Formats: sequence, structure tokens, C-alpha cells
Amino acid sequence: MVPPSPPTDEELTIRAQAGETGALGLLLARHQAPMRAVAMSLLGYGPDAEDAVQDAALTALRRIGDVRDPAAVGAWLRAVVRNSSRMRLRAAKETPGLDGLDQLRLSDHEPSRPEQVIEQHAMRDWIWDAMEELPQQLRLVLMLRHFSGITSYQEIADACEVPVGTVRSRLSQAREKLAKVLLTTATEAHDDVSRLTENSRQEAEVTLEGAMRGQQPKEILELWPKETELVGVLSTPGERCHPFPAMRRTRDKGVTQHLRHVVASRDITIWEMEAVNPAGISNPCPQNLAWLMFRRAGRVQRLRVVFPGPAQ
Repeated sequence: MVPPSPPTDEELTIRAQAGETGALGLLLARHQAPMRAVAMSLLGYGPDAEDAVQDAALTALRRIGDVRDPAAVGAWLRAVVRNSSRMRLRAAKETPGLDGLDQLRLSDHEPSRPEQVIEQHAMRDWIWDAMEELPQQLRLVLMLRHFSGITSYQEIADACEVPVGTVRSRLSQAREKLAKVLLTTATEAHDDVSRLTENSRQEAEVTLEGAMRGQQPKEILELWPKETELVGVLSTPGERCHPFPAMRRTRDKGVTQHLRHVVASRDITIWEMEAVNPAGISNPCPQNLAWLMFRRAGRVQRLRVVFPGPAQ
């Protein structure tokens, strides 16, 4: 019996454009070597070339629908790597390298055919499930760099309280591990990330409202047990602090916080806020801040409030 021939690039591309994540995983695995060769021709051997390949592979997840000639998907993937490499060469400042991967969630005003919605949601959920497989410290830098407004290496280093070199190393490890996990989980079922994010957004709004009233509803109190610890610049050195006293101090100063963006995984949540200070306040709160929450079974174990630079 003659063994069946492997699917062609054209067949895999058409299946990937229909939302079949396994087909896209096969395409990326098949073309990984030529994609790496393009990156090395422009960036030389080293971590920059590897990062360019990994970034391009992740970009392909979002933009596979842009391929007009499915039979020529190999050339398209190499072009994505080439663009990623050239952006690295000419970048005057550090910018997120996943080419707007956060845009995988659809805007309310963005017109899309039903099949496009299904495809983009499937790809997004695949990515987030793969990210859940990463160690927490690697997942955190990836979430900050590519899905939040805290994007520069220095801002991430400040938020994580580690040197910039450690941030670079963790990002490189995270991208490499993510690319491998994506290939091994391509055919699995994935959680609905939009539901997780929306639930987190609702929780943030109720939490902020309760903080302004000085009384949190029962369902929110249950998420902040007495062992929850406030860490970082707002904590008191040498003391174990619960976040609620800090929330009360902020309220008593007349500072209000408005939710701007939510990034949520199963055990790491990022709420980006905009602070509004009353007129004439001494020691005003910086305008931009973010809550980094580390959870277990949904309950907050640690909260770190960070104050990045102006939002991009």
C-alpha cells in the first residue's frame, strides 16, 4: 500500500485560514528552517535572529488570512520574517515585537465575516492556552511586553523588580518555549479567553466601585483573603500589608482610578488604570498605573502596583 502523501502548503494554508490551528502548526514547523535562514542573513547568528523568527511565527497566527496565494505561503512567511528583521535593524527605540498580537481580540467596530470571527477567536485562544503552559515569571514578561501598555524593557524590569538583562533573557526564553508549546497544542481544544477577559473586566469595575464607596461586596471580599499581600513600592518595608488599607488611603486623598485595559490569564491579571487627582492635591498619584495580581484558584495572593511611563 502506498502511504498517503503529506498535505501540500496550499492545502494546509486553506485549512489554516478556515480556522484549523493544527494545519497552521504544521506550516510553521515545515518552514521554520527557511524562516530562520532569512533572519540570520539579515541579523547574523544569535538571539536577535531567533527572536525575529519567533515573532514572525506569532504574527502569522493573526495574519494567515492575508495570504492570497495559498501555494506561495512559504514566500509569505519568509517575507514576514524579513520585515520583522528589518524592523529590528532600523528601530530607534524598543517596541513590542509581536506585531500587535494584542489585536487578536476584535474591536466592537471592526467589521468581520462570521468565519473570520471564528478563526481569530480560535487563534487567540490557542495562543493564550499555550501561554498558560509557561512558567509564571516567563508568562508575566510576555504579557507585559506584548499585551499591556508596559512595553519597554526598563518598565518591565521596574514592574518585575529585576534587572533589564533578566527581562531580555526571560523574553527570549518565553518566546522560544511559546513557539514549541504552540506546535504541540495545535490540535487541542482551548479555553475561551474573551470570556476570561470580560469576567476580569467586570471584576475590576466592581472592585474600583467598592473601593470608592469604602465597602467591597461579598463576592469581591472573597477574592481578597486576609493572607493577600501588597508588595512593591506601596507596601511598608518589614511589614505584611493587605491591599485594602492602601485602597482606602487612595480614596481618602480623593484620587479616582478608571479602568483602561485588562490582560488576564488564569493566575496572572493586569489591570491598567488612569488616575485622576483632585485639584491642589499634594503628592499626586501618577496618571498611569497598573495592578499586577498573582492568583491561586481565582483568589489574589499578591498585588503589586506599578507606575509606568506615559501610555503609548
